[in-house]
Amino acid sequence: MKVGITKEIFARECRVAATPETVRRLKEKLGFDVVVETNAGTAASFHDDAYRAVGCEISGDANHVWSTADIILKVRSPEDHEIAQMHQGQTLISFIAPATNRSLLEKLSAKNVNALAIDAIPRISRAQKMDALSSTANIAGYRAVVEAAGLFGRFFTGQITAAGKVPPAKVLVIGAGVAGLSAIGTARGLGAIVRAFDVRPEVAEQVQSMGAEFLTVQIDTEEEAGTAGGYAKTMSKEFIEAEMALFAAQAKEVDIIITTALIPGKTAPTLITREMVESMRRGSIVVDLAAEQGGNCECTVADQVTMHAGVHIVGFSDLASRLAHTSSQLYGTNLYHLLEEMGGAENLHIDMDNVVIRSATVVHNGVITWPPPPVAVSAAQRATAPEPLASPATVVQKRIGMVDLLILVAAGLVLVGIGMTGNREFITDMTVFALACLIGWQVIWNVSASLHTPLMSVTNAISGIIIVGGMVQVGTQSIAAIILGAVAIFFATINIAGGFLVTHRMLKMFRK
Repeated sequence: MKVGITKEIFARECRVAATPETVRRLKEKLGFDVVVETNAGTAASFHDDAYRAVGCEISGDANHVWSTADIILKVRSPEDHEIAQMHQGQTLISFIAPATNRSLLEKLSAKNVNALAIDAIPRISRAQKMDALSSTANIAGYRAVVEAAGLFGRFFTGQITAAGKVPPAKVLVIGAGVAGLSAIGTARGLGAIVRAFDVRPEVAEQVQSMGAEFLTVQIDTEEEAGTAGGYAKTMSKEFIEAEMALFAAQAKEVDIIITTALIPGKTAPTLITREMVESMRRGSIVVDLAAEQGGNCECTVADQVTMHAGVHIVGFSDLASRLAHTSSQLYGTNLYHLLEEMGGAENLHIDMDNVVIRSATVVHNGVITWPPPPVAVSAAQRATAPEPLASPATVVQKRIGMVDLLILVAAGLVLVGIGMTGNREFITDMTVFALACLIGWQVIWNVSASLHTPLMSVTNAISGIIIVGGMVQVGTQSIAAIILGAVAIFFATINIAGGFLVTHRMLKMFRK
């Protein structure tokens, strides 16, 4: 079975659907033959020689690739003349945007082919390795900060020099999805003060763990902010008014705003108005990652950098393509895992009972299968019935049994025997020993099980004080005391070393 890789013809598209590394894995691990169109990966710095080195067939004729391949891997959705070259039973895998591209689905259906939309992969745990939307968003978030840094007239990090003090840049990231978190991490890495906002309160911990401040709005009613698809949903009028007031206040303070609010298949919501842009300081920057679908900023012009009231508005829709080498590698890996999920070359089939494959399949044997059955992937907790209140605790009086009575009598006899020895030093040592055992046992036994590991690592280290007592006993005249003291020193030394080792390993987990 042959996989075909064509050169992307969409304007400004530099990515390629497979790199030499992912092609090698397709051949060696999944058993596919691969044909690559000449210069398909040149724009992403993957040259034909690299593909030849891993055993690819290089074809100078795009029509040959389309006509001979059983599976076509692309980045962008096919143009009309490319669809015309497809043949019955062929499988296409690419970005398709099925929710807004019904005419394309009809054209593919007319050719009686199969089409899988890589951008329709459900956001569930086991499909993460095939989630090209997340891979692309990750790169777009990173590149958004890089684009902003190129236009910004100052350092991102604050500096104090002999020539004066430079304050750190203040960055506001709207939307804490994959792209937003990537932007937060990149801006924090450059030393900026970062603030972030998202309608989903469950992402607050992720934002704060990356060193950014999570902004919230206060309204009288609580709202469910996430959808079953894992995206933010449209909020109430009251909430929108509150968040717009927040953005207006932040626009006057921050230097850079990065907007990432976008739901596939829907027009991007307007979050930054013209008045907000005009309130920003001159030299500030707005990077709009939703420019391709209308933009989050009212002043955005798709695929252009414009200036309004002294503020740069970046509306690039090809941010992932501007990092084509890495984007192609990640996207090619996503496609490799998808073909692996489909069974590889020997057992390739479109399993409509597989939730991942079913969700991605938009045309099957010429039949349009979009939209798929819904898949719940929201991270928000589902409402559960309240647990019944625990009944008041009752005190049960423990009765003394025969065994307990025998133990008590035996302990009494032992104490009487120790007292009859008449050896004051021995009696003192035994009393201290008994109290130490009793108190130590009570301290450890009454600690919650969840704390045993950190507690024991410290208490074992502290227990090294036994060494002092052992050294005292080693200096006595009694052979038995010397032996017991030496044994105590040996085991206490093990406790000290082990306790500090465990403590060090635990503390290391909290260090970067």
